Amino acid sequence: MPDTQKDLYKKLYGKIGESLVEKYLKKLGYKSIKRNFITPYGEADIIAEKGGITYFIEVKARKGTAFGEPKDAVGYKKQEKYRKIASYYMQKYGESQISFVVAEVLGETVNLIFDAF
Repeated sequence: MPDTQKDLYKKLYGKIGESLVEKYLKKLGYKSIKRNFITPYGEADIIAEKGGITYFIEVKARKGTAFGEPKDAVGYKKQEKYRKIASYYMQKYGESQISFVVAEVLGETVNLIFDAF
């Protein structure tokens, strides 16, 4: 089934959010390793590294909080998906210390929630 105009808009807004987060991370000294890393378990928005730690970052971009905080959209299923993605990544590229991050984007503002789950 083809994407609706609303679906395409949401995807575009998500990509804009990912770009904002990537720029923000770079300013903070993080090195972006992968973006939209696809595995058999799903896709990680951004994988970054700093100080020997690999960060798996789920980006949630919203225009407002009418439907809740962006972080609230990262439930148990999404967390489990990210754990599997991280395991797959480590098997493929080597073991490392990891952390899961939720990056909230509200308009132009980025808020990083480290050790989110």
